[in-house]
Amino acid sequence: MSRYQVYIKPHHDALLKKRAGEPGVTEAELIRRAIEAHLAAGPSIPRDISAWEREKQFILSRVKKGDQERGRQWQREELYVR
Repeated sequence: MSRYQVYIKPHHDALLKKRAGEPGVTEAELIRRAIEAHLAAGPSIPRDISAWEREKQFILSRVKKGDQERGRQWQREELYVR
């Protein structure tokens, strides 16, 4: 096991101590259980694969247009601070 030091709010500490007062349950065990339950629940924000597909289509459309649309309006040297 790894050892961690964490800071919790006073009301969390009170709840933890109250629950850990039950026989056979330590504060550390409650924290481990809470971590397991949280991680088992999976990501809290669902991934929107369609958002990436829209972005990918936009990128591909820009690649197709390239610099031919209006020509490059800058010189490479202008990108560097002098």
